[in-house]
Order: sequence, then structure tokens, then C-alpha cells
Amino acid sequence: MSIQREIIAALGVKPEIDVDEEIRKRVNFLKEYILQSKTTGLLIAISGGVDSAVTTGLCKMATDELAKETGKPYETLGVFQPYAEQEDIEDSYAVAKAFQLESVTETNIQEAVDEIALEVEYALKNIGDSRHISIKGKGNVKARTRMVMQYALAFERNLLVVGTDHASEALTGFFTKYGDGAVDITPLSTLSKRQVRMLASKLGVPKTVIEKAPTAGLWAGQTDETELGITYEHNSDFLEGKEVDAKVREKLEQLYKNTEHKRNLIPGI
Repeated sequence: MSIQREIIAALGVKPEIDVDEEIRKRVNFLKEYILQSKTTGLLIAISGGVDSAVTTGLCKMATDELAKETGKPYETLGVFQPYAEQEDIEDSYAVAKAFQLESVTETNIQEAVDEIALEVEYALKNIGDSRHISIKGKGNVKARTRMVMQYALAFERNLLVVGTDHASEALTGFFTKYGDGAVDITPLSTLSKRQVRMLASKLGVPKTVIEKAPTAGLWAGQTDETELGITYEHNSDFLEGKEVDAKVREKLEQLYKNTEHKRNLIPGI
């Protein structure tokens, strides 16, 4: 078996999908896990991107159906987490409106992130490394601070924290360990980015959100494809078993190998 096929098998991506079937399967998955966990719903951080938008739609369907079927209140809580001013925050609100979320809240993470970054710089100075925290280092602090906030909110309301990571991100390790990768449940994990967009169109995600350039939003001007040097089209082709340029295939396979530690449980002995 080729390395590409091994990766596809490990991540569980199908070469083609039935969109309606995939939506139903993932909604049922969320409903079953809520019931099993004895929680009262789901928390989803709505970034303004297509991944969180699709996840929001699936979450709202799941909790609406559970409420109707059981006669009990189940909640999808949408959380907006800008750092200072978020240029595309209106997209987050547009997603919440599109799926008629009744519960939404905004928590600005700037003060918490800046305080942590300052303490890191003090710690570096104490070991003779007098400098500012790196851009990527502060980006990781942002991602992890968001998860601390999400879990605190989820605990208070007895909710599960839902992740937005999918196979295209898992392939390249394009997520922050113990940041956006630290969640209770991931309903998109076996989909390529192209397939996520297919679900987005069916669910009714706003067109502006579907078409915008993917970004983690961890620093100004950052985009996923620029940082990785690979388009999501090529990434999706690889995961769906299509032919890709040899250099692209080699780079994706190397990224997968280099980021293995992000996808595995904590090793021990």
C-alpha cells in the first residue's frame, strides 16, 4: 500500500460523498454523544470561517432534534472570541443568524492573551533570553486561551465543546496542539476541505463565508494556504485519492509524518 493510501485510510476520507447522507450521519453522531454524556447541548466557537459555520449548522440541527424528540431543552451555544477587533466578525454573526442560534455570547481574549504573553517574556528574561514572544508563539497562546474560555463556559452550562478540525487539517497538522485540537467531539474529522464546503452549500452557510480565504486568524494577514504553501484543492485531491503532482504529494506526506505527535495521544511509559 502506498503512503498516500495509508494516510487516506488512517483519516477515513471517502473519494466521493453523498452530502445528505453525511449530514444525517454527523447530526446523529452528535445527538448520540450528547445523550451518552448526559450533557445539555453543545458549544461551538464561531470564527467566521466555513469549518465552524458547517459545524454550527450540524450542532443546531442536533440540539433542535433532541429537544423535539425528548421534550427537554437542549442548547447550541455559539461563542465569538475575537482578539481586539476582528475584521470579519460580521461573518460570525451572519452564521449565527443563518442558523437561528438563540444562545450566543462574545468574549474578547486580548487582555488574557497579552497578560500571558507578558509573563512568558518575563520568564524568558529570567533565563537570559530577553526578547518579545514570537508571532507564532503568541498565536498558539491565542488558540489555547480560546479553549480555556470555551471549557469554562461549557462547564458552567453542562455542554460539550465541539471541534471544527477536518481531515485536510489533520493531514498537515494545521491546528494548535491543546488549542483548537483540544475538544470533546469532532463531527468533521473524516471530511476533506472540499467536502466540508459541499456540506456548507447544502446547509445554507452564507456564500461570503464559503468563498473567503481560510485563515486561523492568529496574526495579521495569515492565510492557511500561504502558510502551508499548498492549496486546499491539492490537499483535497490527495485525500480523495486523486492524482497530484509528485512534489505536492511528497510535501503532504512529509507534513503528515512531521506532525504525527499532534494526532496521537500523549505517549508514556
